[in-house]
Amino acid sequence: MTITRNPAVAGMFYPADRVELHRTVQQFLKQAPRTSLRPKAIIAPHAGYIYSGPIAASAYACLESLRDVIHRVILLGPAHRVPFHGLAVPRATVFATPLGAVSLDQAAIDEICRLPQVRIYDEAHQLEHSLEVHLPFLQEVLDDFTIVPLVVGDAQASEVAEVLEILWGGLETLIVVSSDLSHYHDYDTAREMDQRTSHAIEQLQPEKIQFDQACGRIPVNGLLTVAKRHGLHAQTVDMRNSGDTAGPRDQVVGYGAYIFDPEPEQRLHS
Repeated sequence: MTITRNPAVAGMFYPADRVELHRTVQQFLKQAPRTSLRPKAIIAPHAGYIYSGPIAASAYACLESLRDVIHRVILLGPAHRVPFHGLAVPRATVFATPLGAVSLDQAAIDEICRLPQVRIYDEAHQLEHSLEVHLPFLQEVLDDFTIVPLVVGDAQASEVAEVLEILWGGLETLIVVSSDLSHYHDYDTAREMDQRTSHAIEQLQPEKIQFDQACGRIPVNGLLTVAKRHGLHAQTVDMRNSGDTAGPRDQVVGYGAYIFDPEPEQRLHS
């Protein structure tokens, strides 16, 4: 039986019209820088597209060469609407956007549901935007793929890392962590804070990312923990804030795009 999770923020965070949404995302991607790297994981922001879309595109443009390689996406983002402990998966079998439907990897979900920190909790997904806003980008840069959507509540980075280890997979699996950076500081203060956060990400130092530096710090820190174990290299490909895109500069929200790929020595043997 198909159970569909319908869009909650189409027409608010991004266009609800299919043609307009396709055109918007493609325009962001067209303007984004390219890299020859082949990411295993990315971190990208989740604000309204007018604010964070160009920065998110800087991460997603790096995936276009992997269009036929990636067939599963582990998508993690922080809970904004419903407080809960652990990580939440939905009962839905399909997530819909104006661009079409994306199926969930039910076998993978069943596997991680054996862990005590993972629970089926539809309410966490029903109105949550932190995962939804990434789907149109994924639909534009990948062909045939499934998702494992995880909303992260009050959890430990080690609990996220345990889930990621189970789902790590090979070249066919991409990990996407959804997070904005600092919130509601003046432009210069935000730039300074976000530079520190970017440095911690690049150095794979989760212990240096605190409460006020990234709303998705728990899934980010879980990814950094596992990335270090697997010898990945982290690189900042874009870092801006709402004062650079579509907002005033007295109170801004920071956005960063990061990619994680094997160290050069590993690339030669992969």
